[in-house]
Amino acid sequence: MSGKTKLFFIAILLMFGAQTADAASLYIDPAFSTLYRGDAIKMAVRLDVDEDTSECVNAVDGVITYTDNIEPVDISLGDSIFSVWVEAPVINKENRTITFAGGLPNGYCGRVQGDPRLTNTIVELVFRSPGFSVGSSNDSGVAEISFMSETTAYLNDGLGTKADLNAYGSKITLEKSAGGNLQDPWTDEVNQDLMPPQEFSISLEKGNREFNGKYYIVFNTTDKETGIDHYEVMEESTTELGSFMWGRADAPWVKARSPYVLEDQTLNSVIRVRAIDKAGNEYIATLIPGEDQRGIPLGYFVYGAGGIIMILLLLAMAFTGYKAFRKRRQNMPISEDMEDDDGDELEADEENEYDTK
Repeated sequence: MSGKTKLFFIAILLMFGAQTADAASLYIDPAFSTLYRGDAIKMAVRLDVDEDTSECVNAVDGVITYTDNIEPVDISLGDSIFSVWVEAPVINKENRTITFAGGLPNGYCGRVQGDPRLTNTIVELVFRSPGFSVGSSNDSGVAEISFMSETTAYLNDGLGTKADLNAYGSKITLEKSAGGNLQDPWTDEVNQDLMPPQEFSISLEKGNREFNGKYYIVFNTTDKETGIDHYEVMEESTTELGSFMWGRADAPWVKARSPYVLEDQTLNSVIRVRAIDKAGNEYIATLIPGEDQRGIPLGYFVYGAGGIIMILLLLAMAFTGYKAFRKRRQNMPISEDMEDDDGDELEADEENEYDTK
């Protein structure tokens, strides 16, 4: 997603509500841990606000970095308090960064009253200790995970004010030897996840400056076990005319993100969105545009134009043939002597025929 588009969606989030604010904290939990060689750990990125001052934060644009002696494995949004993702969390192993941008309309204002849990998780990160590798620029026994300076939290004040933000990273002590039993809670969690993502619907929208007036769809759902891995979109044709159609019965699934600009702008397609969680479970939502929304399929124009061109070609060929025939008749020599000679020859032939009898 471009920086301009990203700022556009963040601005929409920041328009909700108006609250006074003071400071906020982002931190990685646990702050200190130990991993044996090959073990994995699940770490939560959490958000705290100053509840005494009624502070609310409704958007966070985060950049996390990590040392090269620890390996990021996966990301889970299953327990996230954010419902809108401008940029879903992405691992960039080349730059050793994890980036994300999301928020919550009306903001996060603190733990729900009476809820003993830490209901402040933004994203959960899975790291594995690969052991010490030859050539690593960091051969120390401690891995560090921290927030970069461009990490920003926005207040829910209707103005997009940046919060005074405190950010706290995490340190992991890395043992060179393997433990007694391999610890991999994330893999165990994925293997036990048999529940599909929650049901959702597809919203059909038309045009704004971001999409040049084109039709697009909006969709979103959650998975409370392991989180959504990705979405796929299919546009399956509802009209066929010869070989001209937008799709086919076995139209392919295309990996996509919301919002998604439709290929078939005539809306002569059944639109399906498949949400797939980290364990491979899926839920498929379907949208069939109404008759009053559909336009004329492009195939009809192509097919009609092809038919007109074919008719014109046939007429041109017939006219050319007719002109050639007329010209040959006009240029053909006509002689009375030839007709007489032919007539004499015919009579001679007839006489010979009778003589032979």
